[in-house]
Amino acid sequence: MSSLSRELVFLILQFLEEEKFKETVHKLEQESGFFFNMKYFEEKALAGEWDEVEKYLSGFTKVDDNRYSMKIYFEIRKQKYLEALDRRDRAKAVEILVKDLKVFSTFNEELYKEITQLLTLENFRENEQLSKYGDTKSARSIMLVELKKLIEANPLFREKLVLPTLKASRLRTLINQSLNWQHQLCKNPRPNPDIKTLFTDHSCSPPNGARAPTPVTLPVAAVAKPSTYAPLGAHGGPFPPPPPAAAANANALAGWMASANPSSSVQSAIVAASASSLPVPQNQVSVLKHPRTASNMLGMIDYGSTDHEHLMKRLRTAQSVDEVTYPAPPQLASWSLDDLPRSVACTIHQGSSVTSMDFHPSLHTLLTVGCSNGEISLWEVSTLERLVSKPFKIWDMATCSVPFQASIVKESSISVSRVAWSPDGSLIGVAFTKHLVHLHAYQASNDLHPHLEIDAHVGGVNDLAFARPNKKLCVVTCGDDKLIKVWDLSGSRLFNFEGHEAPVYSVCPHQKENIQFIFSTAVDGKIKAWLYDNMGSRVDYDAPGQWCTTMLYSADGSRLFSCGTSKDGDSFLVEWNESEGKIKRTYSGFRKNSTGVVQFDTTRDRFLAVGDDSQIKFWDMDNTNILTTTEAEGGLPSLPRLRFNKEGNLLVVTTADNGFKVLANANGLRALRAKEARSYEASRTPLEMKVSNSAMGTSIGPAVSKVERVDSPARPTPILNGVEPMSRGIEKPRTLEDVSDKTKPWELTEIVDPAQCRTVTMPDNLDTASKVARLLYTNSGVGVLALGTNGIQKLWKWSRSEQNPSGKATASIVPQHWQPNSGLLMTNDVPDNSEDAVPCIALSKNDSYVMSACGGKVSLFNMMTFRVMTTFMPPPPAPTFLAFHPQDNNIIAIGMEDSAIHIYNVRVDEVKTKLKGHQKRITGLAFSTSLKILVSSGADAQLFFWNADDWEKIKSVALQLPAGKAPQGDTRVQFHSDQVRLLVCHETQLAVYDANKMERIRQWMPQEVLSSPISSAAYSCNSQLVYATFTDGNIAIFDADSLRLRCRIAPSAYISPALSNSQTVYPLVVTAHPQDANQLAVGLTDGSVKVIEPLEMERKLGLPVPVDNGTENGRTATSSTTNTSEQLQR
Repeated sequence: MSSLSRELVFLILQFLEEEKFKETVHKLEQESGFFFNMKYFEEKALAGEWDEVEKYLSGFTKVDDNRYSMKIYFEIRKQKYLEALDRRDRAKAVEILVKDLKVFSTFNEELYKEITQLLTLENFRENEQLSKYGDTKSARSIMLVELKKLIEANPLFREKLVLPTLKASRLRTLINQSLNWQHQLCKNPRPNPDIKTLFTDHSCSPPNGARAPTPVTLPVAAVAKPSTYAPLGAHGGPFPPPPPAAAANANALAGWMASANPSSSVQSAIVAASASSLPVPQNQVSVLKHPRTASNMLGMIDYGSTDHEHLMKRLRTAQSVDEVTYPAPPQLASWSLDDLPRSVACTIHQGSSVTSMDFHPSLHTLLTVGCSNGEISLWEVSTLERLVSKPFKIWDMATCSVPFQASIVKESSISVSRVAWSPDGSLIGVAFTKHLVHLHAYQASNDLHPHLEIDAHVGGVNDLAFARPNKKLCVVTCGDDKLIKVWDLSGSRLFNFEGHEAPVYSVCPHQKENIQFIFSTAVDGKIKAWLYDNMGSRVDYDAPGQWCTTMLYSADGSRLFSCGTSKDGDSFLVEWNESEGKIKRTYSGFRKNSTGVVQFDTTRDRFLAVGDDSQIKFWDMDNTNILTTTEAEGGLPSLPRLRFNKEGNLLVVTTADNGFKVLANANGLRALRAKEARSYEASRTPLEMKVSNSAMGTSIGPAVSKVERVDSPARPTPILNGVEPMSRGIEKPRTLEDVSDKTKPWELTEIVDPAQCRTVTMPDNLDTASKVARLLYTNSGVGVLALGTNGIQKLWKWSRSEQNPSGKATASIVPQHWQPNSGLLMTNDVPDNSEDAVPCIALSKNDSYVMSACGGKVSLFNMMTFRVMTTFMPPPPAPTFLAFHPQDNNIIAIGMEDSAIHIYNVRVDEVKTKLKGHQKRITGLAFSTSLKILVSSGADAQLFFWNADDWEKIKSVALQLPAGKAPQGDTRVQFHSDQVRLLVCHETQLAVYDANKMERIRQWMPQEVLSSPISSAAYSCNSQLVYATFTDGNIAIFDADSLRLRCRIAPSAYISPALSNSQTVYPLVVTAHPQDANQLAVGLTDGSVKVIEPLEMERKLGLPVPVDNGTENGRTATSSTTNTSEQLQR
C-alpha cells in the first residue's frame, strides 16, 4: 500500500471516530494493522472479552512472529485459563489448555507440564508461583501492565501506537477542496453552487441559459482536468502500469498542493479552501456520513475497485514482510561514525578554483571537476592522475545566439557552474555562467569528446541535471532568465517552464513511482514543482531563508532535503514532509553570518554533510543535532564545496588553494589502494622474463605459470599534474605491498596444500545422500545457510568470543549448528520424485525469514523459530529460482519449471503478472536497482532483460557457446555492486555484460588446468573478485574487471583425500562473505559445507597477473604462454 493510501486510512479512522462509528473504527484498525488502539485493547482485556482481545491483536501479530508476540499471547491465554480454574469450570480450563496453550509446549515443554498440573489442585494458588494471585480484576490489571511493556517493545508495533497529528475533519476539508476544484472548471459556474452528490463530478447548470460570473480567478490552464485524476489506489502497488499523463498530474504533488501558500501571481481559492469554504447543504451532510467516493476525485480511492477490496481484505501487519524483524544485537548496529569518510586520503592541486565536482555513478574513484576558468578535468583519484583536461572552448560560434556572442565579446571570462554525470555514466553535463551547456561523451579513461552544445539560457546557466521523462534520457537546465528547460540529447527543447519571478538557482528532477516531476528554487526563495506538461507550476513555497536553496533526495528517493542561506548569512538545512508540503525537521549547528551559500550532499540514506565554517559538518538524518565535524587537516575555504561518491566511502571537498581533498572511510581507503595497485601492476613493463614451461602441462604442478622477474625497479614517487603524493591519511605512498605479497608480484598463486589456506568444515552436516544445492551467508555475516537436495535447510552460526570478537563467520573457529529449542528443522515440501527437483532459496534483507522450495510449494520460514509462516505457489509448475524485489520485500520474482517468471505479491497472495520468453526452466534472476531492470537466465542459455516498472521485455541475448554445444545447462546471473555490470555463469564460460547496453564485454572459458565445466560463480562482496568452482574440485579466483586468473585452489587444499578417492567430490555452489572480500564458502556434493579464507600473513587470495586470459568485446585473449589456434577459436 502506498504512503498516501495509508494516510487515507488514517483520515477515514478520524472521520469514523468523529461520526461515532465505534465498532467500525476498531474493525478498520484491526483489518488495516496501521494503528493499535491501546485504550480499546485495555477495555476489552479488563472486561475479560478474550475472543475480541485476540481477534483485535491478530490484525497486528501472530503467536509465532517473534518472542514478544509469543509472550503476549501466552499471558492472555494463561489469564483466561486461570480464570476458568478460579470459576471451577474444569471443562473450560481443559479446552483452553488443549486449544490455546498447547501451541507453547513446543517452545517450553516443562512450563506446559506445570500449567497442566494446576488442574490437579483444588486451588491453583497452592502453586508457589501463583500464591499471590488475587481476584480477577486485580490479576487482569497486573497482566495489562506486563502486556503494555511487551507491546511497546515489540518491533511489529513500532510507529503503530500513536496516531498522526491531524486537523479536525481533515477528510471533509479535502473533499471540499476537491469540490472547489471541480467548481472552477464548470462551464457555467454559479455563485452559490448546490452540491447534491459526491457520486459524480460537480457541474453547475446554467440559469436560463445565462452564464454566471466565476467567483475564483484561477487560470484553467494551471489545473489538470479532474475527470482524469487517478485514484490513490492506482499507485498502491510497487510496479503499477504507467498512468495516463493527465492522471499522473493529479497525484504527483497532491500533498504539496493541498497545503501550498497562494502564489503572488495566482490567487487560488482551491488552496485556501477549508471545511466551511463551500456551502454544504443538508443533503451533502448525509452523504458525508456514509461516503462512497467517486474514483475521479482528487486524492480519493475508487472503493468499487475489486483490486482494492481484495487488498484490504488480505492486508495485515505481517503483510509487510520487512516489518517482521527482531531487535538486533548491539554488535549489528546499522551504522557508526567509522562509516563516514573523514580520513584525508590525498590532496590534489587543480590549478584553478574548483566550482563543481561529481563522481562517476559506477566507477567510484573517477571524478569530474569544473573550474572558475571554464576548464573541466577528469581525475582518477586512486592513482592521482589527471586523465583528461578540457579548457573552455566554444564549439560552434555560428549556432550561438546574438546575445551570447555579444556578451562573450564584451567579457570573455566564463566559469563552470555545474558538472554532472548522467545516470549511466556515459555523458558529462557542464553548465556555464554564460548561456551555454556542454555535453561530453565518455567511453574510456582518457576518451572524452564533444557530444552537444546548447545555447540554453539568456545569462548564466545556474544548474543542470539529468532526468528520464517517458524513459528517455534528457537534460534539465535553469538560468538567470527565470526559466527551466528540458532538452533531449539532440539539443531539441522539449519543455519550457515559466513562472519564477527571479533567476532560477537550482533544479531537482525526481520520480515517485510512475510520476516524474522537477523541483526548482529561485534566488527569491521560491520553491516550485513542475510535471512534464504545459500546465504550469504545481507548488509555490517559500524556502527557509528565502534566498539561494538546493534540494536533494536521499539515495533511495524516499526523503527530501533542502539546504541554503539567506541574504543575512543564516544557513538552513531541513527535511520536508512531502505528503503535507511542510518542513519535517530543521537541523541545527550552523555558523551565523555566512558570506556565501552553503553546499550540501547526502549519502547512504543515513547521513547529511554540509561545508560550513572551513569544515565539514555531518548529521544523522534522524537527528537535528550535529553528529560530528572534521576540518580535513585544514586548508578548507570558508564554505567548501563537497560531493560523496555513490557508495558513500569517498568524499571530495574543495580547498582554499585551488585544489581538492579526497576523504575516505576504511572501505574507501582499501578501494583506493586496490585500484591503484591494479593500475600500477598493469602499467609495469617487465625488463626480462623467464617462463617456466613445466607448469603448462596437463598435470597439476606447483604453479599454473611461474614468471620470474630479473629486475624489479623501485616505484618512483608519483608527481602528476601538480599532484601531491598521498601522505596524511595514508602515511606512506601506497605501493603494491599494501595489496599483495611483495616477494612475488607477478606469480600466479596456486594453493595445493591445506597448510596454504585456512578452512573450516561445518559440523553435523555430512549427509552423503543429500548434496548442498544452494548456499548463502546471512546478511549480517554471522552465519551460513545451506539448502540440500533433500529439501532441508541448515544454519550454522558463529558467536562472539575472545578468539572472534566480531562474531562474524571465520575459518579460524568451528561454528555452531544452530536450531531452536523446539528442535525443528526447516524442511521444505518435497515431491515423491524429488530427483528432478530444483532447490531454490532467498533470504530477507534483515535475516528474519527465508523463503525456499525444492520441487514443491514455496515455504516462508521464520529464522528464529524455524516455523513455516506460510506456503504458496503449489506445483505444477514447480519453482526453480527465487528473488526478492530490492525495494519491496513483498514482491517476489519466481522462476518456474515451465520457463515462465511469476511476479508474486506476498501481501495479497496474488501473481501480478507472468513474464514469458524463455524456452526452458528459469535458472537465475537478478534485479538492478539503478537500471530498474530484472535480468533472467534459463537452462536455454539465454538472458532476458525486463523493465521492472511495467514488466515489459526489453531484449533477449543468447550466450555464445562453443561450437557444437547445445543451448542447455544452468545459467546464473549476479549484478556487480555498481548495478550495471552483470556476471553470467554457465558451465562453458564466465562472462561479464554491460546491462545498460545489454552487451558482453568480457568472457573466460575453461582452459588448461581449469578445463572442467564450471559449476558455480559469485562476486566477492566488493565486486573486485569472482569466485568460480569447477566439477573437478578446483576453485578459481579471478579479477572481476578483466577476468584474469589470480589464484587456483586445488581440491587437495580443502577436500580430504579419503573422500576424494572414494567418490568424486566437488563444489556445487559457491558464495561470498557479505563483508569480508577474501572469504568464500562452498557447498559440496557429499553434503558438506566449507569456509575458506587466506592465512593472516597472506591477507589476500591471489595476486594480479600480467597475462590477459579474459575476453574483451567477445574476443578471447589467451594466456601468454600458449597461442594455439584452438584457443583463439574458442
